[in-house]
Amino acid sequence: MTSLSLFLLQWGLTSLSLWVASYIFSGLRFADGGSLIIAALLLGFANAIVKPLLILFTLPLTVITMGLFLLVINALVLMLVSAVVSGFTISGFWTALFASIFISLFSLFVSNLVY
Repeated sequence: MTSLSLFLLQWGLTSLSLWVASYIFSGLRFADGGSLIIAALLLGFANAIVKPLLILFTLPLTVITMGLFLLVINALVLMLVSAVVSGFTISGFWTALFASIFISLFSLFVSNLVY
């Protein structure tokens, strides 16, 4: 597979994960399909650029909590994307935390089926 097709496949899997999460978590909403697609794209970019920086800056806290602070970072990245994308809302931190855990696990499961 080419890198473009892998990118498009991952973007589709992230979109699917966000869409399923919006049905499971009542505090996670998309106004329309466009906001879902844009949120999935920005989530991928945020996970590639912002998340490593947050991990680097919070490394002592992550080590002290034995990696559990990474869950908080995932929730913060998801909340950042919802703040940037109009039409994508998250009701609060706890919804973002549990939704980010679900999205990660669901994406991992589906990607294992696809790849």
